[in-house]
Amino acid sequence: MGGVLGKSESPRHSVPEAKLEAKMVEAVRKRASEGCAMKSFNSIILKFPKIDESFRNCKTIFKQFDEDANGAIDHEELKHCFNKLEVSCTEEEIDDLFEACDINETMGIKFNEFIVLLCLVYLLKVPEPTHAKSRMGFPHIESTFETLVDAFVFLDKNKDGYVSKREMIEAINETTSGERSSGRIAMKRFEEMDWDRNGTVTFKEFLFAFTTWVGIDDNEEDEDGDE
Repeated sequence: MGGVLGKSESPRHSVPEAKLEAKMVEAVRKRASEGCAMKSFNSIILKFPKIDESFRNCKTIFKQFDEDANGAIDHEELKHCFNKLEVSCTEEEIDDLFEACDINETMGIKFNEFIVLLCLVYLLKVPEPTHAKSRMGFPHIESTFETLVDAFVFLDKNKDGYVSKREMIEAINETTSGERSSGRIAMKRFEEMDWDRNGTVTFKEFLFAFTTWVGIDDNEEDEDGDE
């Protein structure tokens, strides 16, 4: 237990990142208070093909806002994206989201980072009354984001806004009770999510792991360029 790092020891835990993380935790807790439709880890896995398809539909949106077609969305392009999607964000919020999702520090949002960024916006932004049925104008994609929020809420057993190793094991054991391999599966999945190795998983870390699980990675736009 003594080897678990505190959150302040995370290598990328800057002040904006900490502020955004606090907002994510608050939003997840609020969402958890509304209940969870997900009943098992298997039910999450069964949704992988549909989620994968929805993610790939984001490629059209990504290319639309990658104005210079260099395979990444820079800060100015992201502002244009938010304006077009009618997402109301302050300059500071855009800066924080950009920093949080540009995990390779390339000064540009790759495709997998863009998916994570949109899902964070979905979690954090309450729709305006005039857009009551959609937060970003893409109801189909937003339903996938809702599934991902629900999946995280299911894993977050104690509803504190984070997923711990114990919670991950509990979630998988509920599905694979009696299977000796379930603990190893849980540990592998948890390690794939906990990329800063601090012993707990944030919603953002969960999203990045999920893009990998369904086969989306940051090299996909390079492959498209070879067509």
